[in-house]
Amino acid sequence: MPAIQLTPAQRKEKRADAHHLDPVVLIGGDGLTPAVVKETDAALNAHGLIKVRVFSDERETRDGILAALADQLNAAPIQHIGKLLVLWRPIPEKAKAERDDRMPGPRVVKILKFSKSGNHRPQVKKIKVLGNQRIAAGGSLKRAKKRSTSVKKTAVD
Repeated sequence: MPAIQLTPAQRKEKRADAHHLDPVVLIGGDGLTPAVVKETDAALNAHGLIKVRVFSDERETRDGILAALADQLNAAPIQHIGKLLVLWRPIPEKAKAERDDRMPGPRVVKILKFSKSGNHRPQVKKIKVLGNQRIAAGGSLKRAKKRSTSVKKTAVD
């Protein structure tokens, strides 16, 4: 798979984002092994933008490792300074399973109570409303009741 091509402006932005990052993957004396490629792939899936430290003194070896990782993992080579390599790949979208039987979850609702005189500020209360509750006209919580059907209607059907 070919590496992702970025414009110089995009590459500059990614370099700035990677400045504060610590190396996530360390490549030792064995070089680029399948285990290293697998860990780099997992780190790219989790973070998108990663730093890789290579413990090799030859620049050609590090250039080869950067090119190989970018090519094998379909990532964009961002930067190579000394023994640090920076790679970027967009984080894949996670599939979210929607359930049909989901009920509404808890939510936080603000309730305003105005003063009777009008000279004071309104009181603000935050209330956590669960899925089976509602707020009554006075600002108090009521538990929602299931709507009951008529006995006569069920007997006719």
